[in-house]
Amino acid sequence: MKSFSFFLLTAVACAQSLTPPATAPAPPLPANAVVATFGNGEKITAGEVRMFISAMPSQMAQSALRDRKAFVQQFALMHKLAELAEEAKLDQRSPTKESLAFNRMYLLMNAQLHDMMDAVTVPPADMEAFYKQNPERFLQVKVKAIYVAFAGNTASDAVAGGKKPLTEAEALDKVQKLRAAVLAGANFVNLVKDNSDDQISAAKDGDFGTIRHNDKLPDAVRAAIFALKLGELSQPVKQPNGYYLFRAEEVSAQPFAEVSDEILSELKQARFKETMDQTVRSLNLKYENEAYFAAASDTK
Repeated sequence: MKSFSFFLLTAVACAQSLTPPATAPAPPLPANAVVATFGNGEKITAGEVRMFISAMPSQMAQSALRDRKAFVQQFALMHKLAELAEEAKLDQRSPTKESLAFNRMYLLMNAQLHDMMDAVTVPPADMEAFYKQNPERFLQVKVKAIYVAFAGNTASDAVAGGKKPLTEAEALDKVQKLRAAVLAGANFVNLVKDNSDDQISAAKDGDFGTIRHNDKLPDAVRAAIFALKLGELSQPVKQPNGYYLFRAEEVSAQPFAEVSDEILSELKQARFKETMDQTVRSLNLKYENEAYFAAASDTK
């Protein structure tokens, strides 16, 4: 079996290193249609091939579908080598015997886990209740931003327009003055155009986008944005090379339809975990020999 595994993996690697030719879709043969014979007339059917490919890792399956004749040859070779191994009673020798037992248990375990997950149901009413009970989870904030950069650790650091970079202290002082100016009535967009070092958002009048809780953002930025109420300004938010000043333009809730898949996945995972916790408790596991477990170097 080791020889076949090496042969199959090598064939897959070779296939992936080449640009595969275009192939026509496999004809929709019935499961009992014979696609090849080998040995003493042993038959390989379309159903056997489909079933085998469906159980393979995706990369191997793709390779098999690219060259069906090569795969059927490998399939026949696997049959032959497996038969020879059984005739030699290799399935009853170590370490093959233990490997077969482990793999059988492992595959059955995964089949049961998938079955348990598929059995988890979440009524729509539960999803809607979760949405209503966790309004903060589904807030979204549309923000504008001013970004004031400061020099990093290299002498080549520069900001938009080739201006001399500020020190960290100078950048903080500048953003604090800009914040005070906005609070005093200055036009935020005009300040963005004249002062922001973030060229992308500055070109859009400071629009930083609509931020949701599951967006990937630095923790400090996320905390500052979601603390804002409509029209409020954040305090200066320090990042590795500059300070941000955020203003909330809109604060709203994501529509239920937009987050329903996320809610369903979370509730299914939570209920699956409850089932698994119950299964673990039902083991009634007792450790009978503490000396064995205390010996960290003992692997037997």
